[in-house]
Amino acid sequence: MIMGRNGPRRLSIFGSTGSIGKNTLDVVAHLGGLENFEISVLTGNENVGLLAAQARACNAKVAVTASKAHYQALKSELSGSGIAVAAGQSGLMEAAELDVEWVMAAIVGTAGLSPTLAAARKGADIALANKECLVSAGGLFVEAVRRGGGKLLPVDSEHNAIFQVLEENQRHAVERIILTASGGPFRTASIEEMAGVTVETARAHPNWSMGLKISIDSASMFNKALEMIEARHLFGLSPEQIEVIVHPQSVIHSMVGYTDGSVLAQLGAPDMRTAIGYALAHPRRPNLPIERLDFAKLARLDFEAPDEQRFPALRLARLAMTRGGVQGAVLNAAKEVALEAFIAGRLSFLAMADVTETVMDMLIDLPDAATMDDVFAIDKEARQRAAGLIN
Repeated sequence: MIMGRNGPRRLSIFGSTGSIGKNTLDVVAHLGGLENFEISVLTGNENVGLLAAQARACNAKVAVTASKAHYQALKSELSGSGIAVAAGQSGLMEAAELDVEWVMAAIVGTAGLSPTLAAARKGADIALANKECLVSAGGLFVEAVRRGGGKLLPVDSEHNAIFQVLEENQRHAVERIILTASGGPFRTASIEEMAGVTVETARAHPNWSMGLKISIDSASMFNKALEMIEARHLFGLSPEQIEVIVHPQSVIHSMVGYTDGSVLAQLGAPDMRTAIGYALAHPRRPNLPIERLDFAKLARLDFEAPDEQRFPALRLARLAMTRGGVQGAVLNAAKEVALEAFIAGRLSFLAMADVTETVMDMLIDLPDAATMDDVFAIDKEARQRAAGLIN
């Protein structure tokens, strides 16, 4: 049984209508539901129908839509339920200030930065599925978690895998971490074939079921690039200690190499509920209805080095880590604009990396961010530079 300090454990799920949020609610249901958990906050964006249905099913205290335009619709959906309704960034911030023990931070993009930081400062354990918190504001965020006194629990399957096999009393002996990548739909494609990639082919991930943007990020390996930068902040590593290996089966989720030559790996079916469940029940392992590996049927596990000519995002991640400062924030912001332009048909698949690198070079001399306002200013500047290049 998983309980809080004084009865059912109090949770907030930021981004409950997305794939991570829906899987989190599924895990909560499997681990005792409302007998073991009290859902304080659920947040979503435009899918107010689903958000309202989730809030009613969970008897949530507060439901928040990030879109002010959808406030009245959500309020109408929850009329008579007794569930408080809020909207916009101010609503998210107020919800983040509530006293809970565990927060799933799954709001996509920079919109998730401020509420996640606020929850960390309040001392909640943060199950982190928002990449921008560490990519764009790594130092500020890690310090906020430390000062708040909560735990930082990575939910990305790769970082969660490392978290599971990185022995706390052996951190001095960690030589390297190896992030695995499926290679996506273009693992064997030539650079000429990749030049003509469409949105539909880029979104077709061979192993994982994900949203549009993250699927395309995975296809270009920008997703893995961001994970490299995240890993540096999560585990306190140097850029040289972070490796990427292509592993098409997505069975080994990541590995830790130690100074005695040992490599510890976490294996499992490609199901996000494993990572979510581990973060929710930590330090215990919950009983979850996840497919069990049949090694006889697996037969083989393949590995290959990533091709940074076809997937330059990996090289850009190393460049950002080596340069330090705000280059992670610049990379992320420029990539976001380039990604949106690709989806809109205004930029080719391979040109996303070209735009990102050009903006990184333009903003190489920016001072480090001392506050979240600095982070947002840098993000805005990088987005404007990227949009200017594309236009």
